[in-house]
Amino acid sequence: MAGAAGRVPGRRALGRFPFALPVGALSNLHLKEEKIKLDANGAVVKTNANEEKTDEEEKEDRAAQSLLNKLIRSNLVDNTNQVEVLQRDPNSPLYSVKSFEELRLPQNLIAQSQSGTGKTAAFVLAMLSHVEPANKYPQCLCLSPTYELALQTGKVIEQMGKFYPELKLAYAVRGNKLERGQKISEQIVIGTPGTVLDWCSKLKFIDPKKIKVFVLDEADVMIATQGHQDQSIRIQRMLPRNCQMLLFSATFEDSVWKFAQKVVPEPNVIKLKREEETLDTIKQYYVLCSSRDEKFQALCNLYGAITIAQAMIFCHTRKTASWLAAELSKEGHQVALLSGEMMVEQRAAVIERFREGKEKVLVTTNVCARGIDVEQVSVVINFDLPVDKDGNPDNETYLHRIGRTGRFGKRGLAVNMVDSKHSMNILNRIQEHFNKKIERLDTDDLDEIEKIAN
Repeated sequence: MAGAAGRVPGRRALGRFPFALPVGALSNLHLKEEKIKLDANGAVVKTNANEEKTDEEEKEDRAAQSLLNKLIRSNLVDNTNQVEVLQRDPNSPLYSVKSFEELRLPQNLIAQSQSGTGKTAAFVLAMLSHVEPANKYPQCLCLSPTYELALQTGKVIEQMGKFYPELKLAYAVRGNKLERGQKISEQIVIGTPGTVLDWCSKLKFIDPKKIKVFVLDEADVMIATQGHQDQSIRIQRMLPRNCQMLLFSATFEDSVWKFAQKVVPEPNVIKLKREEETLDTIKQYYVLCSSRDEKFQALCNLYGAITIAQAMIFCHTRKTASWLAAELSKEGHQVALLSGEMMVEQRAAVIERFREGKEKVLVTTNVCARGIDVEQVSVVINFDLPVDKDGNPDNETYLHRIGRTGRFGKRGLAVNMVDSKHSMNILNRIQEHFNKKIERLDTDDLDEIEKIAN
């Protein structure tokens, strides 16, 4: 392998760990208190991350949630959803295939499945199989919506390509300054749309006509970031017609599908058929209270009457979550607190401690509503019922929240705190939506509480 002397900062051989970005750039791996957004012109817009956010706003931070999922998952996720393969040509002999092996890529592809099912490994394998190491110029280009997600994908490329020593990887990310007029010799480039667009067009570091494989990862996150959609389309239009286009997304809303069709011509489509999470294994109850303090007392009564292995408690705001975690700690509970102002790496550490059983109670806002499977969670408590920004029931969030229990074939318990006519109305509408009766629970009656645990 060639030595590092004279290597342009930010580029490295696969399998070599030192990340040679300019001094101080590594601190950008952490999500800072001043979160960075781009306006329509690509200029940086700073927002104060300490502003109070409701769980609805935190739920929309898709990039942070996606990075969190990558950090906390060490194994592939088992998925029972059926796979649907849509071939572009019904007359093709491959039209009825049901697996990647039968599909015999390369072909243009749009693929959708949840986080943790191996999408990154799939497109990294596609890139590695197309690279000609003897050719010292970029041949594969991968777009990620954020700096942090680009680095995570880069780690996967390093791991999968570690027995390919002549292969090198370059990062087209903020802070990686190259001298004008240079040409990149690395065969794989991964980066964010704005920087990649500059490297391809304005700075001419990359010759887009030599790209064999173009990957657009996290498409649902990409379109939620201002400016990225337009930049991605502009990059795609520079590529040769025979370039293989691959687009991956964890979700597949209409907006993602419209974007995908602009980026990937004549695609094959692999997606999961949508199936509702089931509530059949979860017993649901509600508790009538008149104040926040009464809700806390009901929670203490619940803990005093039944054995709870581990519990997740959802609150509407960070302020409520912090107060509740402090009160539970005073009562002697081992409590972990998770909320949106924490850096993603901090969130991952909290979740890992909870998963290992070092804390028995996790108090959180919606930042933890999806994708976190902890086998020991037996009770989920909605200290505040989930509502959208207009104050209407957020049925999808309710489903994801109480879906944290009743997993792995076990029976679960969900308890909802109701403290007003408005929240009772929200609960009734949630019942109607799912057509599932939510029984009233009197937490002052110890015998009644004990019955629900059996």
